[in-house]
Amino acid sequence: MEKRPRVVIIGAGFGGIEFAKIMRNKKIDVLLIDKHNYHNFQPLMYQVATGGLEPGSIAYPVRRIFRNNNNITFRMAEVLEVLAEEKRLMTSIGEISYDYLVIATGSQNNYFNFEAKKDQLLTLKSIPEALNLRSFIFQNLEKALANVANEPLEEIMNIAIVGGGPAGIELAGALAEMKRYVLPKDFPDLDLSRMSINLYEASPALLSAMSEEASKKSLEYLHQLGINVFLNARVQDYDGSEITLADKSTFRTDTVIWTAGVKGAPISGLPDKAIISGNRIAVNEYNLVAGTRNIYAIGDVAAHITRENPNGLPMLAPVAQQQGKTLAKNILRKEAGKPMNVFNYKDKGVMATIGRRKAVVDLKIWKFQGTFAWLVWMFVHIMSLVGFRNKAVAFFDWMINYFTYDRPLGLIIRPYKRKEN
Repeated sequence: MEKRPRVVIIGAGFGGIEFAKIMRNKKIDVLLIDKHNYHNFQPLMYQVATGGLEPGSIAYPVRRIFRNNNNITFRMAEVLEVLAEEKRLMTSIGEISYDYLVIATGSQNNYFNFEAKKDQLLTLKSIPEALNLRSFIFQNLEKALANVANEPLEEIMNIAIVGGGPAGIELAGALAEMKRYVLPKDFPDLDLSRMSINLYEASPALLSAMSEEASKKSLEYLHQLGINVFLNARVQDYDGSEITLADKSTFRTDTVIWTAGVKGAPISGLPDKAIISGNRIAVNEYNLVAGTRNIYAIGDVAAHITRENPNGLPMLAPVAQQQGKTLAKNILRKEAGKPMNVFNYKDKGVMATIGRRKAVVDLKIWKFQGTFAWLVWMFVHIMSLVGFRNKAVAFFDWMINYFTYDRPLGLIIRPYKRKEN
């Protein structure tokens, strides 16, 4: 039998999945590797954390996506190192050889000067983390109601969100709506006036990657929902019960949610010159990794430096999807003896939601906010989910939430306890 080239993709995120889809039924063998056996829709992770959606609504088994494609296989494993000269990967399930390697490992939390305190923080980079956050919040509410140890209620109930990007403001809006509409029904004996939700942003504005209109409107929406927003507020320390800002002001809270930034998640074994600022992998206009011949990187982990993008393209799902599609077509062209096409990102805009009928959308030629923006945001996110069932369930759950002002998923099935200092 004719030996076919083998492409190995590391990561079943937006970029990896789009790459594999283009390779369906082509004369190339594709192996997709991920440490989880599902693809999850990262932009809706906060909905799982606040009880708006179940994990199954934003996750879909990788094997099911490609179950009818004989040239695409999947292995659940962790990649330990790449041996570039030998074209081999060292993984948790043994050695794997490749002809082309595509690194689509995405991003990880960037804790900056809080690396030593990261176990005290709650994060939202995975479904397990979202479930931990949900359990922790509801455990604290139960703890506040009983208050056996006579602890200060404010410390137990208060919530601090560090980071004013899309993840931070979307989570803040969801928590504010939960406090206003859900908790009074579920915890009628709890004095919710003693619960404060604070959002801290180190820069002078929210949503720094979006327009000034979007930034101002999101701040207005958060204030309407009762969120205390602090700009130019750099969090300097957290001891497990109190955060301290650079200006020495403090806020007592048991719950600090970190959404302050991300960095690339490259694999070991790449040339030193390939890893640049932001822990990202330097690639050229074809997404080829610097200093290699057959290793490519796409999505959040990849940084294509140009005059227009001195820090690389933004770490957004559309970037990863477009890179995945273009690279797959380029490898097919290369195998057919044709020249590769240069990757050009088509900016389709960015958006964020702050709650019911409150969203901001920045398109290339049009910027708008409010109810219509919220409807656009909802449509785009539902259509981006993988699988008809996920689309239908998410739509159904959101409609129930819209008409009943309720978030019914407050189960503490898997109690969560932070690591001790």
